[in-house]
Amino acid sequence: MGGWPEWVWTVPYVGAHHPASGSLPTINNGANCQRYAYAVLALFELAVPPLRSSDLWEEQALTRPVAPGHLAALDLVLFNADAESWGAHVGVFMAPNQVLHLCQEVGTPAVWTWGDFAARPGYATFLGAKRVSAQTGPAPRR
Repeated sequence: MGGWPEWVWTVPYVGAHHPASGSLPTINNGANCQRYAYAVLALFELAVPPLRSSDLWEEQALTRPVAPGHLAALDLVLFNADAESWGAHVGVFMAPNQVLHLCQEVGTPAVWTWGDFAARPGYATFLGAKRVSAQTGPAPRR
């Protein structure tokens, strides 16, 4: 597992376990895509407030937009069926053409390429990327 905690590869997808849902069990008991992505960033001492995807997309104080040609490891990437940020899927950019994410389709974390996202109607639109500009507070509970 490359030195990563086991939960990075085994946490189940649970849509109701989103960042804004209040008191949650540990991430080992499930997460949605945002909560998972934020927990991965926390491994690198980057903390993101409990933002839903549309709030993350609009947020400007703690994150900044990243142009597609300037993506770096740990940037948050957003995909959706259309150009709407509400309900967008959030993943973590890991390397050229690789995104670590948690989705209902697979049920556990996966690494997909841009082509994998483009081939699925629900993820076919790349909305853009956000970079956490600094440590933003306490890490999410894992």
